[in-house]
Amino acid sequence: MSLAGKTILMSGGSRGIGLAIALRAAADGANIAMLAKTDTPHPKLEGTVHTAAEAIRAAGGKALPIVGDVRSDDDITEAVLKTQGEFGGIDIVINNASVIDLSRSADLAAKKYDLMQDVNVRGTFMLSRAAVPVMKDAPNPHILSLSPPLNISAKWLGAHTGYTLAKYGMTMAPLGLAAEFADAGIAANTLWPRTTIATAAVQNLLGGDRVMAASRTADIYADAAYVVLTTPSRERTGQTLIVEDVLSEAGVTDFSKYAAVPGTPDDRLFPDIFLD
Repeated sequence: MSLAGKTILMSGGSRGIGLAIALRAAADGANIAMLAKTDTPHPKLEGTVHTAAEAIRAAGGKALPIVGDVRSDDDITEAVLKTQGEFGGIDIVINNASVIDLSRSADLAAKKYDLMQDVNVRGTFMLSRAAVPVMKDAPNPHILSLSPPLNISAKWLGAHTGYTLAKYGMTMAPLGLAAEFADAGIAANTLWPRTTIATAAVQNLLGGDRVMAASRTADIYADAAYVVLTTPSRERTGQTLIVEDVLSEAGVTDFSKYAAVPGTPDDRLFPDIFLD
């Protein structure tokens, strides 16, 4: 299967993993609408929703940049209507927007806790729910959340409880939707990498250059997402998927091309959080 002519509605996507997934789909000629706040350049982060749209078009896709906030119900409704109006429907929703704060519970500001819940959990649920009525007409509808499996070990529950709650909620939303809309053939899954991915979040929050050098590029996430999104929706739904497992099942045996620093052996890569 191909994503040619398919329409994706993504939260975020101005940079990093979301943009990598969008560019992989654009190479097939997909239509990508992005609901993102990044209307103007950030002083410390590259990319806006507009530069992302330019890159998508250059890669062969069609882009619809929508400046908005996934925390706003009005912005979500507008994004769904604009995407449907521009491209005629919605085949895929990708819940990419996410806020991270690894503070311990006593140190986590209440506003930051609320922000993580609003973006990661509520935003994932509300954007997916708003798109479902349109997606029911799609031949191969998928919802994909970039969130981890539900690992209830004390190691992860207690490591950064506020963030863990938000990311697990971001996983539970699509799992619930998978069960609720199974009869409509709408797949809903999650996807998470076994190693860290070389993104700004890793650079700024998880250890700087040392961890970046021991990470994989966002291309590995994009290639795995492509496999999931081109699978018949009734064949894979309600699953918490791991990037490397998806690619292995698709026949990929050599992951060396994804190393952020070429030549880094697999056993020197930094493991991602939430996975034992």
